[in-house]
Amino acid sequence: MKAETKPAFAVWITGLPASGKSTLAAALKSQLAERGILVEVLESDVLRRVFIPNPRYDEAERELFYRQIAYVGTLLLKHGVSVVFDATANRREYRDRARRQIPRFLEVYVECPLEVCLARDPKGIYSRARDGVLNSVPGLQAAYEPPVNPDVLVYGDTEAPEAAARRVIAKLIENAYL
Repeated sequence: MKAETKPAFAVWITGLPASGKSTLAAALKSQLAERGILVEVLESDVLRRVFIPNPRYDEAERELFYRQIAYVGTLLLKHGVSVVFDATANRREYRDRARRQIPRFLEVYVECPLEVCLARDPKGIYSRARDGVLNSVPGLQAAYEPPVNPDVLVYGDTEAPEAAARRVIAKLIENAYL
C-alpha cells in the first residue's frame, strides 16, 4: 500500500533586500528536508539572471518577472515539489496574484528596519544605489509594500533564522499543509 502524501505547498518569503530572506529560506529548506519534504527554493536573484540577463528593474519588467517565477512555482507544485520563493516582490499585487494561483500558500514577511538592511548589504545593492548604479531598489528609490496580513511575521533584525523557520513550519502544520 502506498503511503499517503499531502499535496505540495508554497511559502513566499518577502521583505526588503538584506532583511534575511535568503537566510530564512536556507534554514526552512534544511528543516523541511529533515522531515523528508522535497522543496525547491526559487531565489529571485538567480532566476532573474536566467529570465532577464540585462535587467532594468522597472515596473513592467518586475511585473513580468514575478509572473514568470510564480508560473515556475506552479509547475513544480503540480509535480509534487513544494516551493519556497525567496523574492522581495515589492508590490503586494505580485504576491497576491501568486496566492490566488496557489491554493496551499503561505506569505512570510521578514520585517527588518531599513537601517539594518543598509548596514548588512551582503550583495552590495544599497551601496550600488548610493553610487547611482542602481536606481530602483525597493525601500530606497522604489516602493516596498509590506503584506497587510502575512501568515507569519519574522523579525529579521532580532530573530534567529532557525527559530523563524520553526515558526513557519508550525504554521504549515496548523494549516494542514504538512
